[in-house]
Parts: sequence; structure tokens; C-alpha cells
Amino acid sequence: MVYKILGLYPKLTHLTKSNLDFNGITAFAIPVIMGEKVEITKTEFLNKITALTKLDLNIELANWPEFTAKAGEIIEVPITLDQLTRIYLVGVGEQSDDDIRKAASALGRKVKGSNSVVLSGLTSESNLVVTQGVAFILSNYQFSLKSEKKDKKPELVIYGEFSEEIEYANILATAVWQCRNLIHTPANIKNPVWLAKQATEMVSAAKTSDLSISIKSGRAIKEFGGLVAVGNSAPNPGPRLIEVTYAPKGSSNWPHVVLVGKGITFDTGGVSLKRPYESMIGMKSDMAGAAAVLSAIVAMAKVKPKVKVTALLMAAENALSGTAQRPSDVIKHFGGTTVEVLNTDAEGRLVLADGLAYADLELEPDYLVDVATLTGSATLGLGRQYAAMYTRQSSLAKKLHEIGNRVGEKVWHMPLIDDYAVALESDIADLNHLADKFGFSAGSVTAALFLERFVGDRNWVHLDIAGTGRSEVDAGENIKGGTGFGTRLLIEWLGAF
Repeated sequence: MVYKILGLYPKLTHLTKSNLDFNGITAFAIPVIMGEKVEITKTEFLNKITALTKLDLNIELANWPEFTAKAGEIIEVPITLDQLTRIYLVGVGEQSDDDIRKAASALGRKVKGSNSVVLSGLTSESNLVVTQGVAFILSNYQFSLKSEKKDKKPELVIYGEFSEEIEYANILATAVWQCRNLIHTPANIKNPVWLAKQATEMVSAAKTSDLSISIKSGRAIKEFGGLVAVGNSAPNPGPRLIEVTYAPKGSSNWPHVVLVGKGITFDTGGVSLKRPYESMIGMKSDMAGAAAVLSAIVAMAKVKPKVKVTALLMAAENALSGTAQRPSDVIKHFGGTTVEVLNTDAEGRLVLADGLAYADLELEPDYLVDVATLTGSATLGLGRQYAAMYTRQSSLAKKLHEIGNRVGEKVWHMPLIDDYAVALESDIADLNHLADKFGFSAGSVTAALFLERFVGDRNWVHLDIAGTGRSEVDAGENIKGGTGFGTRLLIEWLGAF
């Protein structure tokens, strides 16, 4: 059985103009656009609401002079009319992607934990309808293993002819929801074997021959020195290489994209134990990269793009044990490159290096993308709103930047500074993996430079989602914890082939 979607997934539908029926609707959501004068624009939707309620909502709006229509601001107007109980006047700013996302998230949070059925006219633009639907659903996300079960979930009904948009919004939201579930699962349940099982069941649930999966362990991964060195710190069950492929009939002639995800199911730091100890609490989310690429590739079964996709989930637990690797160890990666380990808490790049080298040497990708909660350094300049993106392909960087802005998973093109590569030198191996010589203090950059040594001449992108992959607050689309960052970005990018 597929790992159950915990929490109650909101329902997303639409109501056509030709078949307008208010039966069952408990609330209306009316957009208010920011401008020199804050007022509700007259639309066909507003006219129908006015005719039904006999309310002049601009008069109601005038009672709230502090309301500016900033995206996400909401005025709640009580009403008693059959089953109708509320009218929400929702600020939508200037109706940009971000504005609609904020507005829909605020609306979703307003009705979270209820059985409200909200008829929304926040936007009539098809691309923004998708944004609205996804934001509403994700703002209702919850993860709970509490014994007390809740059975209330809201429904968003979008006004207009948007059946295709609703379907696509559900594809995106379901993928992110599933990704978040994988991330939020505690490490006493989640380990590399568990992740492999979830991947197997997700592929099976897709019910298509377009998706296939293979799982390697033990002797089958002996050449993957980084994965073995990290994963053998928890020999029961040990590391796993999970390979999922989307390859419909005829895909041999299509572009091939390989996605590599960091899948550290829990990270103690190993022998180089994390300090302070409290920083470990969030380390069940250190497999967020693997969760994102898994959720994205499974979604391909419904998106059906003309691109072959392979996802490599490098799954291991970085434990403190008698079988853990030590600082000063030298390991041999897939393909033969030797690496001196200087700090066992920089384990993510070790497992990724194997995945990247395997992809380059065995899978012949046209594009190679890795996703990882890799470095705290990525947050120093970018905070938690942007992921650090590294690539030498400027056109590809521009495309991913544009997609990220549209879907709400923003990336910023960072420099691969060749002058810093000297910090990777080792006296006894081909490379050291920490690159902390010379005091460059550019941990995210040097980590990317390390990974680049394993990608050959491929069109490669590295996404460091250490900041964006986890939210420290409960707000907007996110609850505190794993965000599912990267899932929408990858689905949208792959879907455009």
C-alpha cells in the first residue's frame, strides 16, 4: 500500500458559468485589487453574488479604511443566507503570480480545519487558476501522527471553465503533498529501506509501464564508495541506490534528463557530530532532495512530457557508530576518483558524487540535475526564499529562474568561482571534499565545485535547497518543516520538453 497522504487533502473543483449552482456553497471569495482607490471591480462573478446577496460590497469595504488590498489581506463579512455564512474580500495586490499565491494561501488558512466550501472568483487567468488551486491546497497541508483523528477539510470551487487547469493543479499539489509526507516522516520509521519501499509503491500506484524502478544494495553498490562510506554507519539496513525511470514507448529518441537526489534519512553528522545537538531535530528532512526528485518523476506518468527521465535517490543514514567513516579516511567514488574525507558531517556531497559520476559514465544524460539540502552556507546570502543554483549553462539557468518565479520555487544563479577550486586539493587523494583551505568561506560555492568534478561535460545544474527545503515558520503555503521545494520546479521544467 502506498504511504498514505496524512492530513486531509482539500477538494479542488470548478463551477461553470453556464451551470452556476450555489447549492452547497458556504462562502464566497471576492478579489480586491490594489490601486489608487481600493474598491471591488465589477465583474460578471461579482454581479451574480450581488444579485444573490443584495449586498453592496463596496459599502462593506468602506467600513475598513485600513484595508489596502495587499495580497493576502482578508476582510470577513458574515452573512446568513441559506447555507452561506461568509463573504471573504481578499486582497490580490496587482494579481501577479506571487500575489495570487499569497491571496490563495491566506484564504486556505482562513478555512483550514473546516468543512467550508468556498466559491472563488480571485482570478480568471488560466495560469493563475493553477497557482490559486495549488496554493489553497498546500496551505491546508498538515502532518500528524496524533491518535486523535480530524475529519474536516475545506473545498475550493473556482468560478469558470477550468477543468484542465484544475487537473494540473491537482497533479502539482499532490506531488508536493506526497513529497512533504516523505520529508516529515520521523526517522524511527524512515530509513533507506523504507524510502525504497515508498518509491516502489508510488511507482506501482501510478499503474503505468512508463515508470519502472530498481533498487541496489550490498555488493551491487560496492563501487559507490561515497554512498557506502556514509551508509555503512547504519549497517542495519545499510544504504540503497534507488533508480526510477520514466521511459514511455519511443522515448529512446527523446532528450534524457537524470535527476540525482540527496537521500540522507537522518543526519547525526557521524563522527563529526553536529553542534549544537538541537540542530539534529530537523535532520529527518535531509532527504528532501530525494523526495523532490521522486515525487517529480512519478508525476511524469500524468504530465506525459516527451523526455526520458531517470531519478537516482542516494539513500543512506549518517549515523554515529563503530562502523562510521572517520575524518582522514580516503574513499574511492564510482569511476575511480579518490577523495579525502575531512568532516563526516559533509556527507551529502559524498553520496551525490557517486550518483553524478554514475549518471555521467553509464546513463548518457543530455541534462544532469542534482537536488540537495547541502550547505548551511547557501542561506547566508539568499536566506530561505531562494535556492542556490549552480550551472555553467546560462540559458538553462535563465529558464529555471523564470519557472521558479512562476511556480513559487525561486532559484538564484550563483557563480562557480574557479579561483576557489584550489581549496579542493589533497596531499594524498585526488580531492578533499570539504574545501576549507585558504579561508574562502564560500561553503556553498566550493561544495558545488566539488560536485562539478563528477559530471563530465554534461549540461549540469546543482540546486542547493538547504534554506528553501525547510520552513522555520508556519505561514503561507508551508507549515513548519519540509516544504517539498523543487518538486514543482522540476515538474514544470520537465513538462516543457
